[in-house]
Amino acid sequence: MPPVGGGGGAGVRQLVAVMDLLRSPGGCPWDAEQTHASLVPYALEEAHEVAEAIEAGDRAGMREELGDLLLQVVFHARLAQEHPGDPFDLDDVARGVAAKLVRRHPHVFAVEPGAAAGGGEDAHRRWDQIKKAEKQRTSVLDGIPLAQGALARTQKVLARAARADLGLDVGAVARRHADGEADAGGPAAALGARLLALAAEADAAGIDAEAALRAALRTVESAVRAAEAG
Repeated sequence: MPPVGGGGGAGVRQLVAVMDLLRSPGGCPWDAEQTHASLVPYALEEAHEVAEAIEAGDRAGMREELGDLLLQVVFHARLAQEHPGDPFDLDDVARGVAAKLVRRHPHVFAVEPGAAAGGGEDAHRRWDQIKKAEKQRTSVLDGIPLAQGALARTQKVLARAARADLGLDVGAVARRHADGEADAGGPAAALGARLLALAAEADAAGIDAEAALRAALRTVESAVRAAEAG
């Protein structure tokens, strides 16, 4: 494990102490009632708000929203401490992800001879390969959340497939599907196929389709607010 950098972590320790107080007897009734499942919507919401602040260039907002997202991690870790059979805490979470980063970056931490990275795409491909072996996955598509938004999930599937060296041109598959559905699948199927082809086009160009659509939507939102203001 590489040496740990400075910074002290006093702020994180303070947050953990506050969360512990809120969750303990005599703390906050709402916090005491929460479960991992009940907090899921908040974690998703905070992640979206972080993305929104970043895309808006809002530094103050980004700092606040990152704090809210960190709170979700600390809250879940505090709940996990109470599990009767398999407890873990925030340190366990942090140590686990630090060890994972070391394992999945052999070109940085010299744990694999001759593993110098060629570039960002090579490092990403190696990450996928190591992750697949660690989790004993049978497909490069295993582990992509079904609940992820359709556009983001589509691009994740396409990117994983493209990096896997399967001899499959996923962009061409998407385009052929779009051409076929345009004639035979009905309006909904044709629209879905065109969206698939657009996602493939974005992936080939290195564009985050979800972020691009959010940016385009902001122009509509601005027009709506301007119309409301008269």
